[in-house]
Amino acid sequence: MVVDVRVQNIHSRTMGHPAYDNTDFLDAALALAAQGGPAAVTVAAISARLKAPTGSFYHRFESRDALVARLWFDTVTAFQQGVRAALAAGDGLQAALHTPAWVRAHVDEARLLLLYHRDDFVHGEWPQALRDGLAEQAMSGEAAYAKFARDTFGRARAEELRIVQFVIAEVPVAAVRQHLYRREPPPPIVDDLIRTTYKAVIEGAKRAIKRPIRHRPAGPLP
Repeated sequence: MVVDVRVQNIHSRTMGHPAYDNTDFLDAALALAAQGGPAAVTVAAISARLKAPTGSFYHRFESRDALVARLWFDTVTAFQQGVRAALAAGDGLQAALHTPAWVRAHVDEARLLLLYHRDDFVHGEWPQALRDGLAEQAMSGEAAYAKFARDTFGRARAEELRIVQFVIAEVPVAAVRQHLYRREPPPPIVDDLIRTTYKAVIEGAKRAIKRPIRHRPAGPLP
């Protein structure tokens, strides 16, 4: 006999035994964080939003910090995928423009990720698996920036890496932040501002690198 899972879940909920999964708790935490910031994300608030018993929360997550750490990790991973794909294709401008595009499609996730630091949410120790994942992400990001710098400028010294970080990460985040405070999607002019800044900085850096260094003639010794 085949039982429709949807019917089974409906029956479970109507019988007073809601069928929650991890995603329900993560989505509830995301909504609370987007509305009220880190302080709004508590076990009690998450459970109340879902009308779930507290025990249902602890059946799935060791603690509030464990849930928020997972939410943060999943969000930053999803965001970085587009940036990394553009960098792998050698398209730095597209990597920079990924930020406003992603923010428009994921305003709540963007508020969580770009208005706060992860330490604002997680005050205890991160689970080891997530710490390892974050370390791997950081190494992968540094390697992607270094490759793009070498492909763009012919070298990847501290100066070139700083330029890449500025135009691909810092400028786009600064451009969307005020819109995130208002919980609104960034308007098209944000893309224009990012594009103009990117081209000016990258082209200026290229010209500076190509410009020969003029040595002043040695004067008489004092």
